[in-house]
Amino acid sequence: MLVKEVMTRGVECVGPDDTLQQAAAKMKSLDVGLLPVCGADDRLAGMISDRDITVRSAAEGESSAEIRVADVMTPEVIYCFEDASVEDAALLMKQKQVRRLVVLNDGKRMVGIVSLGDLAVQTRDEQLAGDTLQAVSEPAAPKR
Repeated sequence: MLVKEVMTRGVECVGPDDTLQQAAAKMKSLDVGLLPVCGADDRLAGMISDRDITVRSAAEGESSAEIRVADVMTPEVIYCFEDASVEDAALLMKQKQVRRLVVLNDGKRMVGIVSLGDLAVQTRDEQLAGDTLQAVSEPAAPKR
């Protein structure tokens, strides 16, 4: 089974110059905890999570209406291609300890996101989902 068969399509972005308040409002309205950050050229510039908004913005000590997405986003985007197998996507999730991957087409344009939940529900492969969840959930060493 291929990633394009299980991924979530129609993913919305926020811009790097948007405020954290705008990003949080979009997350709330879409009921998601992660948004891609797309630059002016519509290319991926990073990712912002609800955790980025809460933890990093609190560390900045400024209002969420003042801090820009670019100031707290994660610039590294972990992705796979839509024609990858779900097994390859699961392996990448395990290696990088992430629950979601951005999905790109051959032109490196975002076409969706595949989540651990997508793998569990859409593939109905309990072993694949369970093994991936276990690896993703392994405690990482704290950054010091």
